[in-house]
Amino acid sequence: MDQIRIRMARPSDAEAFAEIMTQPGVYYGTLQLPHTTPESWRKRLEGNDPNYDYVLVAEVDGKVVGNLGLHRSRRPRNAHVAVLGISVHDAYQGRGIGKALLTAAIDAADRWLNILRIELEVYTDNERAIKLYESFGFVIEGRKRMNAFRDGQYVDSYVMARIRP
Repeated sequence: MDQIRIRMARPSDAEAFAEIMTQPGVYYGTLQLPHTTPESWRKRLEGNDPNYDYVLVAEVDGKVVGNLGLHRSRRPRNAHVAVLGISVHDAYQGRGIGKALLTAAIDAADRWLNILRIELEVYTDNERAIKLYESFGFVIEGRKRMNAFRDGQYVDSYVMARIRP
């Protein structure tokens, strides 16, 4: 198995983010559009607020191959809630990248960020992702019918959440 290194994302990772997010499997499984630019990712990464946005990358042999964002609510009454998004480069899926990113993010959420609830949305046909999330204690809380337009048709998604034990 490859050595996976997890670290905080930085604006200089914009090119890698753009490459990951334009992978057919990635944009098929996320709400991203097929074409993104490094410039748009640089702006997003520069705009992250360390008080609310905890963004990690996974590196294999010095190459950024995955990313995860935990985005805390900016509303005071929901400060204990974060939304999670994760993406892994098509060529590196099935190698433990997602698991390594989730392990690091949940450790930070539970032990350092005082995040009680982590929420996410996942397409109902993304069985690998659902299985991974369930292995970390996420449960399906609901179904959003015709929630997204993907590849010419409307698809459903699950709302999942994990409450810190």
